[in-house]
Amino acid sequence: MADASNVLGTSLGVCCTAPMTGFYRDGCCNTGAGDMGAHIVCAQMTAEFLTFTKAQGNDLSTPMPAFQFPGLKPGDRWCLCASRWKEALDAGVAPPVVLEATHAAALEYVSLAELKSYAVG
Repeated sequence: MADASNVLGTSLGVCCTAPMTGFYRDGCCNTGAGDMGAHIVCAQMTAEFLTFTKAQGNDLSTPMPAFQFPGLKPGDRWCLCASRWKEALDAGVAPPVVLEATHAAALEYVSLAELKSYAVG
């Protein structure tokens, strides 16, 4: 994990620490054997995406204090499942992506060109 690369071929950057994101809750979109959802795309939330993912059965906007989850709002950054980002892309509601903090394994799900077309900051 310490030497993970991003989609640009450089060291994986931090996605977000407030709220704390990542499969390992380390602020980075690291992945490993236990990460069945491949939480590897660092995305900046939009209202459209939050509505879309809630409709797909994954409510990211409602706080869940029992899990120390504050609920996400537009502008928050979060490590998304690569397959969910691809679904959102296909539906026309993909949120912006932070390339430096998106794990290289995301390229198994989407192309670098697709990610670059949604790149932010």
